[in-house]
Amino acid sequence: MSNCKVIALTNQKGGVGKTTTAVNLGVSLAQQGKKVLLIDADAQANLTMSLGYGRPDDLSDTLSSIMQDVIDDEPASVQKAILHHDEGVDLLPSNIELSGLEVRLINAISRESVLKTCINEVKKNYDTVLIDCMPSLGMLTINALAAADSVVIPTQPHYLSAKGLELLLRSVSKVKRQINPHLRIDGILMTMVMPRTNISKEITATVKNAYGQRIKVFDAQIPHSIRAVEATAEGKSIFAYDKGGKVAAAYEQFAKSS
Repeated sequence: MSNCKVIALTNQKGGVGKTTTAVNLGVSLAQQGKKVLLIDADAQANLTMSLGYGRPDDLSDTLSSIMQDVIDDEPASVQKAILHHDEGVDLLPSNIELSGLEVRLINAISRESVLKTCINEVKKNYDTVLIDCMPSLGMLTINALAAADSVVIPTQPHYLSAKGLELLLRSVSKVKRQINPHLRIDGILMTMVMPRTNISKEITATVKNAYGQRIKVFDAQIPHSIRAVEATAEGKSIFAYDKGGKVAAAYEQFAKSS
């Protein structure tokens, strides 16, 4: 029995720091000695590019080709698609082909569990699998929720981000009821926080008041920083780019609590 924990990072709103969190949580866990697999479940391939693979469409073996093998009932070799990053994490990359797979999943047999089948093949090799979900609640995100043990919800302290949480929580509870009864929410992670601004404080308080009774709002908050944006552009984690900075410290604190 594998002790691997599968965590889906999801929010149907884009630009809330899901990919940055996937990279930096993954690298921080790897620095703690854990074996980590990152899965890019978004056709925009932001996670793949954030780890320095600037031309994802040139990759022949990706998440979509592996999932297509499962749909076609062909032997799927997940291992051949996995890339090893020099910061100690493994990556199952994605590219634009994943957008076509979303449509093909609709008519697939056991369509919600295709990703789970892929993960089950390799999870014995890892302590943690992090799935970076696309900013929508389509079939791929449902696949991620069906495969996950738990969900981390990165959200910005903006009114629209906070408003979108309700829809996401309904989707998670629907998947829990109908597909994956063991699914739970680890908590809400506040990202891109500007601690000294009133709006950040107000919305963080609003989220805690609205959801804090039933969902954990993590103490660790990821501060807004141009260094995090620069690190992504360089294809590095914040630890390789700005190890002594406040964002690295915040992700380290978060990784220890997760």
